[in-house]
Amino acid sequence: MRWRDIKNNKQTPTKTSKPQLHYAGFWSRFLAFITDIFMIGIPITIIIMIFFGYEQMHSAGFTDAVMQTEAAKAHAPNLLASIIQLLLYISAFVLFWRYSGQTPGMKMAGIEIIDAKTHKRPHIFQLITRFFSYFLSLFLFGYLWGLIRKDKRMLPDLIARTSLVYKS
Repeated sequence: MRWRDIKNNKQTPTKTSKPQLHYAGFWSRFLAFITDIFMIGIPITIIIMIFFGYEQMHSAGFTDAVMQTEAAKAHAPNLLASIIQLLLYISAFVLFWRYSGQTPGMKMAGIEIIDAKTHKRPHIFQLITRFFSYFLSLFLFGYLWGLIRKDKRMLPDLIARTSLVYKS
């Protein structure tokens, strides 16, 4: 400040800085994920079971189908049920992220999803990309990347250009 500004009790304008972000860590994300399995996954499983029968719950799992094990041959999953289940998961997660910025588990953990650059709500295509990059992360240990990064972003965040931050 200059002397005459002090004398006239004027302050010079300062640059506005970006808000301080507190990135969500591994354990907050893990807690949110486990909560979402129960709050989103169980209702979807019940819906699939109502429409496709209890036997659908005993069909071969993803790894059985990929590895072509005996379980996959003996109890092949219903393709239509699997597609509908995936669509329900995509719809639930993307709609929660899009309209409230968080799933029920994320709300409980006090975290929300934002665009990594603008710090605003991500675009719908970013959210869909983020959802599908979960599967890629399983094979590339993408969920562990957040343990070594300063911004704690994991592979799905990096691919979709999003961040999980503690809600202020």
